[in-house]
Amino acid sequence: MVCACRASLPISHLPKQKPKARIIQNCLNKASLPNRRLFLLSLPLSSYLIFPVFSSYATATTQSQYDPVTESERDASALFSERVSQAVELLEKGRELQAQGDFNGALQYFSQVIESYKDLAFSEYARVGRALALYEVGDREEAIAEMEDVSISLKGYPEVHAALAAALYADKHAPLLAENQFTIATLLDPQFTDLSYVRDTKHWPPSLVSSLKHFITLS
Repeated sequence: MVCACRASLPISHLPKQKPKARIIQNCLNKASLPNRRLFLLSLPLSSYLIFPVFSSYATATTQSQYDPVTESERDASALFSERVSQAVELLEKGRELQAQGDFNGALQYFSQVIESYKDLAFSEYARVGRALALYEVGDREEAIAEMEDVSISLKGYPEVHAALAAALYADKHAPLLAENQFTIATLLDPQFTDLSYVRDTKHWPPSLVSSLKHFITLS
């Protein structure tokens, strides 16, 4: 009977396996300790000082970044920008005087742009203004030569083609050449067939407006 009673003990009184599991887990933890120590020892000293060291390192890195633009290049760029501003100012002043009908004054400003800033690409537009002013107050032969030259360097700029067409027809008596130039101009800007446009908007000199009128009316 005693044996039977002992055999029928409740399951809750059976020995628990948890202590053994804890022992195994402790053994695993102890086994991993050397690896963790090796990992910590392998880290650089700066890793233990995360915030202050990282902040100073980032600042030093930013300050020591390579700047591809040298001081001399920066100065040259500033000088170039200043020259461009001066040339644009002179060009605009010439156009302003041209709009006011002061072609002598406009001629001086356009010539100054060409002489002092001929290395700048937009000085070609000053040559157009100079040619128009020359046609009115200067030598028409020189004006036409300027137009012919600029019609090549600024090929596709309608104003110079239209002006050259008028001059070739009225002064050179070359209707075929004039027609070719005017075709280019009007394909790009049909408004050059309107005399009021060249007079009031483009501010052509009266003599060139008259030449264009002769060409358009074939008179």
